[in-house]
Amino acid sequence: MKGFFVVFEGIDGAGKTTQARLLAQALVQRGHPVVLTREPGGTPVGEKIRSLLLDPVLAGLTPLAEALLYAGARAELVASTIRPALAGGRVVISDRFVDSSLAYQGYGRCLDLKELEQLNALATGGLVPDLTVLLDMPAAEALARLTGRADRIEQERLDFFDRVRWGYRQLVKRAPQRYLVLDGRLGCRELHRQILKAVEERF
Repeated sequence: MKGFFVVFEGIDGAGKTTQARLLAQALVQRGHPVVLTREPGGTPVGEKIRSLLLDPVLAGLTPLAEALLYAGARAELVASTIRPALAGGRVVISDRFVDSSLAYQGYGRCLDLKELEQLNALATGGLVPDLTVLLDMPAAEALARLTGRADRIEQERLDFFDRVRWGYRQLVKRAPQRYLVLDGRLGCRELHRQILKAVEERF
């Protein structure tokens, strides 16, 4: 089997991380070689960039600097982890990818979408997921799920996350065949069932 690239997207608190882990576990149990990663992060360089991006102390970070840091972490992850894994026939599951930058820095921060797309095309070499699972739900309900100390992104106002959610929906309209859009308010088991079914159908 050739490599297969699955990405989980959605606003903070929508359940991406949980569902990415459940999918990875299920595919491993079925005998598929799986690489599970996350953005920003997934590499030593990426994890250091992640710590900067999520640090509440850096609340004044400019949107452009933020976008460039995300792209830098992504470039490292694609080159050192994702592309080699796909070339080796593995299933790569990523918690966030390019759509996060378009939704958060584009629609959320109001940066130019075309420039963000060009930046991320350079960072990824034009890599596009085989399937993007978008867990969609009202921002207020998703944020209410978050526990612990809020990071720099989680401290944003509700209207920011409303713009991000709307941005994700606009991205789906541009390439609906690439997305599986599910209601993030569904039960964990039901979400997992639908996601696993969709992934296996696309293999």
